[in-house]
Amino acid sequence: MSQHPSRREPVPPSTPATITVFASPTSWIESDAVAQCHQVATLDGMIHVAAMPDLHPGKGAPIGAAMASTVLYPFLVGSDIGCGIAMFPIKLKRPTPETLAARFPDLDRALDPQRGADDPAWAVVDGEVPAGHLEGLGTVGRGNHFVELARIGTVFDPGHANRLGLDAGDLVLVAHSGSRGLGERTLRAHTEVHGAGPAPDPAAYLALHDQAVRWGSLNRRLLAARVAHALGTEPSEPILDQCHNLVEIRDGVYLHRKGAAPGDGRDVLIAGTRGTPSYLVAAHAGPDANHSVAHGAGRKMSRADALRRGRAKHTVEELRRTPVGSLVLCGDRQLLFEEAPSAYKRIEQVISDLVDHHLATPVATTIPLVTYKTPDVGATPRPDRRDNRRRRGQP
Repeated sequence: MSQHPSRREPVPPSTPATITVFASPTSWIESDAVAQCHQVATLDGMIHVAAMPDLHPGKGAPIGAAMASTVLYPFLVGSDIGCGIAMFPIKLKRPTPETLAARFPDLDRALDPQRGADDPAWAVVDGEVPAGHLEGLGTVGRGNHFVELARIGTVFDPGHANRLGLDAGDLVLVAHSGSRGLGERTLRAHTEVHGAGPAPDPAAYLALHDQAVRWGSLNRRLLAARVAHALGTEPSEPILDQCHNLVEIRDGVYLHRKGAAPGDGRDVLIAGTRGTPSYLVAAHAGPDANHSVAHGAGRKMSRADALRRGRAKHTVEELRRTPVGSLVLCGDRQLLFEEAPSAYKRIEQVISDLVDHHLATPVATTIPLVTYKTPDVGATPRPDRRDNRRRRGQP
């Protein structure tokens, strides 16, 4: 690991592309991730690479970067086209984590189109499902994807929060998921013929890409609707829904985002970890940042390292009940360790870097209550007996 303060990174004389890493001297950025930014900068047509403070290495391209080019490169977006984070208001009485966790639906089980009339979540589908892709519809997926019930914690900008209909203590549902197999199919169709090369027909790629982006947004609505109905309330429209894996045409060039959220005057939820707050921010990033902001805390450990170190440091029960008092539903023990809070950077440092570089302004935090990763039937932790004694006024 090596430190990289925010600056214009030098690039080889053979390329005109520039690189900016938006991280302070106290932020740790893996040298491998910066090396990937330099590799991207050498691609034909590349203009500028903006690396966010959550930057970390990806498969062939950095995660946490926005890359502007005159040439469209599908591999810079990756396979999870349309991945993003949506946040929905939700009204519940007595939001006790243990009670609510037991009522979460199985979000690994896809919705059955043959039983649409029997499942009220289907009501959020308006028209045809993009690309007619029904496989995995209404499921969250693996990796860092999740659905979370959270409450609004600290409110930094009451006026802005009020305009979004939010106040301290309010409950929200957060859905982080992508296009499941659709995006992977789209990338594979390209790479099987062209590898990591550019799209020979950008319009044809973008038509498939745009379907995956729409599918991902619809899927986040379905996930929120399934949870809302399971918890005994009605679904709502999202407060925000920002995709952080996509390519768009901006100012006449292709702006690729891989793990970078649109930062051009939009509200963005920047995900923390299962045991830390997330941050709702007002994003106002300019051209130097390719109009983008961070999308989360960013990994500081590979999955293999997180698994090895986590097993030595934590028990399963410690990871299922977090320091903020929330519960994690995850029947996949390996995934539980891979996604442990310690595997990620400090979200507070990521937000501080964005603020210091005038890319975003915090509006409020969200504090996890229940985070769903995979079905975990019968494994919900029981309340700590000491907590029961404290509620009864006993020492």
